[in-house]
Amino acid sequence: MKKIFILFAMTLLLNKGYGQVEIIAHRGASYLAPENTVASSRLAFELGADAVEVDIYLSADNKIVCIHDANTKRTTGANHIVKDTGSEVLRSLDAGSWKSADYKGEKIPFLEEVILSVPLGKKLVVELKCGSEVLPLLKKTVEKYLKSREFSFIAFDFQTITDTKKTFSDNPCHWLCSNKILLEKNLPLVQGAGLDGVSLSYGLIDEQVAGKVKDLNLELYTWTVDDPAEALRLIPLGVMGITTNRPGWLREQVF
Repeated sequence: MKKIFILFAMTLLLNKGYGQVEIIAHRGASYLAPENTVASSRLAFELGADAVEVDIYLSADNKIVCIHDANTKRTTGANHIVKDTGSEVLRSLDAGSWKSADYKGEKIPFLEEVILSVPLGKKLVVELKCGSEVLPLLKKTVEKYLKSREFSFIAFDFQTITDTKKTFSDNPCHWLCSNKILLEKNLPLVQGAGLDGVSLSYGLIDEQVAGKVKDLNLELYTWTVDDPAEALRLIPLGVMGITTNRPGWLREQVF
């Protein structure tokens, strides 16, 4: 029955022109390669991703590095707090072996290294895990590539993403949310803050929520979807982009 539903939904979506929904690789092709690395980003685009999403922090010596956690323990085995550690130490860690021996020695990259792994004309989604203090350096890092690549920015902290929009007025900025109560509180404020839309955990999105987002003339993105049936549920609701750990596989299953 599930296969029949998926086949029916695929036909319906393609007939209605939903094939333009962006497939965004969550921390790169993180199902197959170590997350937030250059290798993961390159693989995502090789697999047909429209964009790659990465997480950023500031190191102790004011360098922008790509890592999801505030601590390096999970992905490197070494116990360092990112904001209190210099980039030389962070870069000496092995950020690949935890995923596979094939990626032994993969580094925690500087943001600029990930940007350079993005093909010309493709898109990088930058999630700010730290606060607004990163913005001056982020602007300096990104501005030289604005003509050759697309950028959008996301953050859970409402003030941080609002400040980001002021810094990058010409780039899409979306507020991240995974909490229903917080969504109800802040959604009416998104437009007034100058933001372009929201990126919501897929479990929050139903017809009512999607309708509210549409009524506010906001863009709707979602994460992290690795189930084709879930993707097919979300697309007719108006999502513009789906973030997934499996960009190549999900595209094959859905489109």
